[in-house]
Amino acid sequence: TSPLFQMRRILQRRSSADVSIATMGVLSVGSVIWLVYGSALGNLAIAIPNLVGLIVWVATIGVTLRFRSTAA
Repeated sequence: TSPLFQMRRILQRRSSADVSIATMGVLSVGSVIWLVYGSALGNLAIAIPNLVGLIVWVATIGVTLRFRSTAA
């Protein structure tokens, strides 16, 4: 699922109980790797979209943690 759609769903439901933070973390790491790779090549066409993607993933993780239920 797209991180923006995921964030929208969490905000609508006011819950992130069914969202995997681990999966988001792995996808964020992928964005970091591509960002570093694009930067190392000096290729903005790789670096900039992955920077934007990383920002979106970090925001989504933040929203997920914010709406994580503390009740078990």
